[in-house]
Amino acid sequence: MEKRKIVVCDHLHPKAEEILSKEQDIEYVNAADVPKGEPLYKVIEDADLIITRSSTPVDKELLDNAKKLKAIVRAGVGVDNIDIDECSRRGIIVMNVPTANTIAAVELTIAHMLSCMRAFPYAHNQLKQQRIWKREDWIGNELKGKKLGIIGFGNIGSRVGKRALAFEMEVITYDPYIPPEKATNLGVKYTTNFDDILECDIITIHTPKNKETINMIDKEEIEKMKDGVVLINCARGGLYNEDALYEGLKSGKIKFAGIDVFSKEPATDNKLLDLDNVTVTPHLGANTIESQEKIAQGAATQALEAVRGISYPNALNLPIKENEMPPFVKPYLELIQKMGHLAAQVNKGAFKSIKVEAEGEISNYIDSLVTFGTVGALKESLGESINYVNAEFVAKERGIEILKGQKPESSGYKNRVTLTLTTDKDLIKIGGTIFEENVQRIVDINNFALDVEPKGKMILFKNTDVPGVIGEVGMILAKHNINIADFRLGRDKKGHALAVIIVDDEVSKEVLKELENLKACLSVSYAIL
Repeated sequence: MEKRKIVVCDHLHPKAEEILSKEQDIEYVNAADVPKGEPLYKVIEDADLIITRSSTPVDKELLDNAKKLKAIVRAGVGVDNIDIDECSRRGIIVMNVPTANTIAAVELTIAHMLSCMRAFPYAHNQLKQQRIWKREDWIGNELKGKKLGIIGFGNIGSRVGKRALAFEMEVITYDPYIPPEKATNLGVKYTTNFDDILECDIITIHTPKNKETINMIDKEEIEKMKDGVVLINCARGGLYNEDALYEGLKSGKIKFAGIDVFSKEPATDNKLLDLDNVTVTPHLGANTIESQEKIAQGAATQALEAVRGISYPNALNLPIKENEMPPFVKPYLELIQKMGHLAAQVNKGAFKSIKVEAEGEISNYIDSLVTFGTVGALKESLGESINYVNAEFVAKERGIEILKGQKPESSGYKNRVTLTLTTDKDLIKIGGTIFEENVQRIVDINNFALDVEPKGKMILFKNTDVPGVIGEVGMILAKHNINIADFRLGRDKKGHALAVIIVDDEVSKEVLKELENLKACLSVSYAIL
């Protein structure tokens, strides 16, 4: 019997070895203590699958040496150490274990909340290290009756909300990507106004880290908060701007902060550590015995299923091999995913439906197009947790209708794909095609004919079609030193125009606000592809 080789590259709970070592068709190798680089490369050169954690960089160099590698399991959630694009190009499937640490992260959030309200770490240090008994130094506050604002009401945020209700707190959540009833059915208030969160006594964040959420709490947001607010971050470093957080804590505007994650880790020299109103932990979100055992068990089980070709649980990519489908298909799959991502950034709200349509020969691959389009649309709100295997299941679980349509004959284009995203606020319909040499193009947005490469930083500006608008837009961008790389304009028969402006520089909220205030502006949005 030919054995399949599984190599564990980093230290895992013994549960993984217990599962893998007893399988007769598996050659199990524990390489956790093998130095990274050439020594590890020799071990994995004939591996069918490897299991990693964050300390093994899965880059092009490693992949060049792993000549038989078919799949990778990341024992945990984050995959920052894995070059997923390079893996996809080589047909290597990447999986993670996304939910095993949920309860650990939830309970750590509650622990930080309690520590901030009662200053437990400081009272502990005074008594144990200084041997001082001064109860009067530690007058705290109770959770009961306090208003908790939860940013992001997914797998972790919703469970934090349930536990906060048990403390008899008033709980409100902001998450534009969920239907309101997901919160209200639990007894949690739902808001679409972010300022409602800023008025809370305690604020905790549980979102993926992406362009929309980085620095989501910054100086401007902190200024709007009530004096004495408590902030918690056990999700991702960088969701709170650390400079603004430091100033808010130093001034007393923020009474206390509980921080488990930092923009740069290890964070041994972070200036937040100098303050006396911060409780900190070194990224312990998944650090419980139960969580580590679940992660190890999940990783080992997924590895066995994948290496045997049974299934690929929590796959984050879908390998497309040139010899398995016509060469013209892959660019369309990439294009429809970008169109879904663009649609989700422009039409923000609780998703109602995602519809993918195809015309021409590409319509024979409608099921794959639907999967890629759904992943693109959901990636904006769900980040790493969405993948090609679970995309349609997650959509159905969230009450999102997945629709598809196909026409063998195409009108005007040899092949064309269209994605329509409907939310509780609006509808956006984007059409695209592939020109010669695999050039991807968006050719239509909400019936405005355009010719746009789906790439880079994009401002979508809709306005009444009157003289002088382009000049006004250009002046605002120039004032903020934003260089225009490309400018594409579409017009309709209703006296409206839609400009897609590709820029070289980041576009701030302030710039978008100035554009929105132009008299001719009907709507403005910003997206990055």
